[in-house]
Amino acid sequence: MDRMIYTAMSGAKHILDQQATNSHNLANVSSTGFKAQIDAFRAVPVVSDGLDTRAFVVDATTGSDFTPGAIQQTGRPLDVAVQGSGWLTVQRANGSEAYTRNGALQISENGLLQTATGLTIMGDSGPISIPPDVTVSIAKDGTISSINNTTVPGPSNIIGRLKLVNPSETNLVRGSDGLFTTRDGNPAEADATVNVVNGALEGSNVNVVEAMVNMISLARQFDTQMKLMQTAENNANKASQLFNLS
Repeated sequence: MDRMIYTAMSGAKHILDQQATNSHNLANVSSTGFKAQIDAFRAVPVVSDGLDTRAFVVDATTGSDFTPGAIQQTGRPLDVAVQGSGWLTVQRANGSEAYTRNGALQISENGLLQTATGLTIMGDSGPISIPPDVTVSIAKDGTISSINNTTVPGPSNIIGRLKLVNPSETNLVRGSDGLFTTRDGNPAEADATVNVVNGALEGSNVNVVEAMVNMISLARQFDTQMKLMQTAENNANKASQLFNLS
């Protein structure tokens, strides 16, 4: 059978992979701090005894679009949005560090500052514990202060500071849980230049219109690959008929 069918098959397979990535981006268009995934493809020539007239499509490592999303004011004291480049540090269940832009924070029953999904927020000196009966405010540099609600006027006390990091984007990889880590797995150093906006959240950076146009384009490309496979099948059938006649 003509090698064209294998070329078309590889193209169709990776178009489906790209369509899955695009659908995943669309599903997270309203997810706080979400960074769109990017698929990269390259053509690899087929090595054979004949002429090098065919090429396979190979899916390269999936990347991420680190463009900041729009910051939306919420007025909630525990909401923070990273301004510009930078990340919030969280602790996974296995104790390792990971990084997120989702600043919708909450206080657990044990008084620990956590993400909306229950991951512990890390400070410069470890997990941040919030005392009871206090009003919390977060400064631009990530410093967390509290005012005692039982004392009027209550004194302001510094509880800790968010561990804000800014590793190189080329050194970040996305995990299956949507969190980012460094490639070597080592914790990133705190960066004092990273700032946050209190009472706000960063939206997803997925462009809905662009993603929808991309979905239509991918559907047309997939249809082209299907037609190529049909052409290869027709060529094979015609060749078989000619061989039978001879």
